[in-house]
Amino acid sequence: MANSEGAGPPSVRIGDVRGSAFSIGGTDVSNSTVNHGGTRADSGGAGPTAQELLEAVRDLRAALVRLPRSDGRTALDAELDAAAEELEATGEEVRPGLPARLRGALERWAPLVDSVSAATALAALLTSFGG
Repeated sequence: MANSEGAGPPSVRIGDVRGSAFSIGGTDVSNSTVNHGGTRADSGGAGPTAQELLEAVRDLRAALVRLPRSDGRTALDAELDAAAEELEATGEEVRPGLPARLRGALERWAPLVDSVSAATALAALLTSFGG
């Protein structure tokens, strides 16, 4: 008689995920997923807005406060502050080059933020901007 529990590979089931990003894994092994839930009525399906990007930048900035102080954290803080100021100044517009600069900052400081879920969420939004 076979026991159905424990038979086959272990599995994880994640139900419905909408408007979220999540990361599974640890240092050097990470799988990230984003789901925007299809087309958006408020933006004509064009993807994330400048406000969403600003919120993701602010969320990552807030999450960094919990990390130990370091030169890397200070540099990333400055880059995120500059991006937030630019997004606040432009209002509804994401200026060309900003997503690429933020993506570059996340890549440069990946060892610092690899376990910070807010970094995963920001990276997922940046992917929606292309480039």
